[in-house]
Amino acid sequence: MKAAVVQKVGQLVVQEVPMPECGEYGALCELVYGATCVGTDRHLIEGHPPFSEWVSPPFILGHESIGRVLEVGSKVAYLSEGDLVTRVGCPAGKTIGSGWGGFAEYGVALDWRAMEADGVEPTAWRGARVNQVVPAGTDPAGATMFITWRETLSYLRRMGLHEGASILVLGSGANGLSFTAHATHLGAAHRVMIGSAGREKTANRAGATAYIDYREEDVAEKALCQQPDGFDFVLDAIGKTSVANLGLSLMKPGGRIGIYGMDEAGSIHLSPDAGLGTFTVSNEGYDEAETHEEIVALAGEGKLDATIWLDQENPFALTEIVEAFQATR
Repeated sequence: MKAAVVQKVGQLVVQEVPMPECGEYGALCELVYGATCVGTDRHLIEGHPPFSEWVSPPFILGHESIGRVLEVGSKVAYLSEGDLVTRVGCPAGKTIGSGWGGFAEYGVALDWRAMEADGVEPTAWRGARVNQVVPAGTDPAGATMFITWRETLSYLRRMGLHEGASILVLGSGANGLSFTAHATHLGAAHRVMIGSAGREKTANRAGATAYIDYREEDVAEKALCQQPDGFDFVLDAIGKTSVANLGLSLMKPGGRIGIYGMDEAGSIHLSPDAGLGTFTVSNEGYDEAETHEEIVALAGEGKLDATIWLDQENPFALTEIVEAFQATR
């Protein structure tokens, strides 16, 4: 079968790889749709830490994938032929690794519920809780966004965002837009974004109450015009020292900052002097599985519209994945 493989640092190719073995608790799935992730996938391709500490080339790329179940193992109880499942991936083999392995013609979903029910050690199935069935009739292209939506909603809930709060989102990519959309659903009263030029209309569709181009000289002043006392919550969706410290300077005393982006993962240095007073750094992380049903409901009600995030009218074939990444630059 064909798969998108990081052959060496900086080199992504499409090549033949062995078919995966699904095992007694696994379901063999065909890839229906995958979505490129400009952040995580690029870090993996270019060998940036912390990803380079976890997997080395050659490995199969891709984690925002939707697969359709073709056949199931002997102990599978909660997955059925025809089901659409999130985060389907090709496991690591003898000659090739897996960067989640979602960009392959075929992959595997684990029936973690059956493993749990049978008393299998949790370490064997806990990570597979990302394999969740989406309702019949769901657009599989749009469902690729479920992964990002689940992560970001879980992150905000654990961060403690509440109704009536103010939040500043730094970054206007898929994650920044997701945080803004969820802040809207969670009842945040003021949702200000700082991001790239030309993204204001998209940000407004996601729920931003104000948008500021990061290249403007008076960015901080414009942000404080929206919230003179500072923001209750700041979310750095980029993950850079300069960005995070800008956020600190705009957060009210006692506020809470979350650093979700990965651009400078492991080397971000917060300057306490940048803040307006005391602050808390959120480090609760996220758990995709805990928000799956909520995301399904929000999408079903039309409150999450994948067309804000995805160009669904011009999909790329798996064999064109190099061109797909070039198109996102």
